[in-house]
Amino acid sequence: MTECNQSSFGFEASGRREIVARFDGGTISTDGGAFLLRQTDIRLNLLPRLAGCFLDGRNQNLIEHTIAEMLAQRVYGIALGYEDLNDHEQLRKDPVFGILAGREDPDTLLAGKSTLNRMELGAGTKDRYKKITFWKDAVDELLVNVFIESHRSAPAEIILDVDTTDLPLHGKQEGRFFHGYYDNYCYLPLYIFCGDHVLCARLREANHDAAFGCLAEIKKIVAQIRIAWPEVKIVLRGDSGFCRNELMSWCEANRVDFVFGLARNQRLRKIIGAEMHEATEQWNRTGKPARVFSEFQYRTKKTKKGGWDRERRVVAKAEHIDGKENPRFVVTSLTDESRKLYEEIYCARGDMENRIKEQFSLFADRVSAETMRANQMRLYLSAMAYVLVSGLRRLGLKATELAEAQVSTIRTKLLKIGAQIRVTVRKVWVSMASSYPWQSLYQEVWENLRC
Repeated sequence: MTECNQSSFGFEASGRREIVARFDGGTISTDGGAFLLRQTDIRLNLLPRLAGCFLDGRNQNLIEHTIAEMLAQRVYGIALGYEDLNDHEQLRKDPVFGILAGREDPDTLLAGKSTLNRMELGAGTKDRYKKITFWKDAVDELLVNVFIESHRSAPAEIILDVDTTDLPLHGKQEGRFFHGYYDNYCYLPLYIFCGDHVLCARLREANHDAAFGCLAEIKKIVAQIRIAWPEVKIVLRGDSGFCRNELMSWCEANRVDFVFGLARNQRLRKIIGAEMHEATEQWNRTGKPARVFSEFQYRTKKTKKGGWDRERRVVAKAEHIDGKENPRFVVTSLTDESRKLYEEIYCARGDMENRIKEQFSLFADRVSAETMRANQMRLYLSAMAYVLVSGLRRLGLKATELAEAQVSTIRTKLLKIGAQIRVTVRKVWVSMASSYPWQSLYQEVWENLRC
């Protein structure tokens, strides 16, 4: 039986007009706004420096796809919403990606899924088949350097937020453990942010607590920041999972202030008994949530697992809400007034959760490779895509309606623009959709990135 490919597709008429669809529009891309990301990368010089964090052991006379090109494919692909390596079997033919990757001739094919996969699988040791690898320390330093470079002058104070999340696993990956709190098999990556900037994205196994390994990461970050800004005041902020004597003692010995959540217990509840009674009385009179703040010196008792080696300042919030008690505690080295310290300083750490959610918009949970190292590479690629989009938000979207927009919103409104691509001898013509509704925003972003 003769096989034939259908070229026209008819649909129900619109009024008197027949609707006919065809795949004959020429070279058209859905990513016409991606050149704003490319302009951002030129400002940040991010991807060329990321390529410098890799060691390419291939015979350079025989290779067709450079490390810089392949990293550009992956990072731009993640930023534009392509989560899977399989997507690049089609994207390698897209002239927009050819331009983003730096190809002289954007019509030539880019690397396919298998080549890109080999780039991620480097074991960090000499291997006959896996000849591309990367240095973790170099990538970590790059993240902090981008943060430092974003400031024209040294700030007086910075707050480092530390937190963790779960990346569910659905296979037999290396380092797979069940976590009771998250009720699944997962990894437990550590993130450190300063405002919108990601300073650390460290993949970890889930058979440790939240604070495991964080001191080593914080030491490196603080040392690198202090080289650039010797006098800056650094405050470390985290929830009760990071309230550890070792971490607080290091902070006290190294001019780093801290504010951590402190888990509730009966001893703490007894200390704020009077304040809790006062809050309950207020709620009984008004029927509205009542808060009473207090502070005291506190030291945990010595146990087999250790304890605090000194007394520390604890700020308590005695709250009565919805007919029940809701006490909260934080331990800190700061001297700010109790209410301000809790409501304005500690509670502001909730914004970090929005930054972590953005990592999922950039597919940080795609940790399906066999080894921890390969999955760490994927976490880095997602973090670099975040740095790129966050840079676009900071440099291009400042003072616009999307100045505080989430990554997914920026992608939908600014990067996903239908465009016809025509390549001539001297120019690449990008003819974007005339009906694009945010043309004035696009112009404003373009002007911000060019200045």
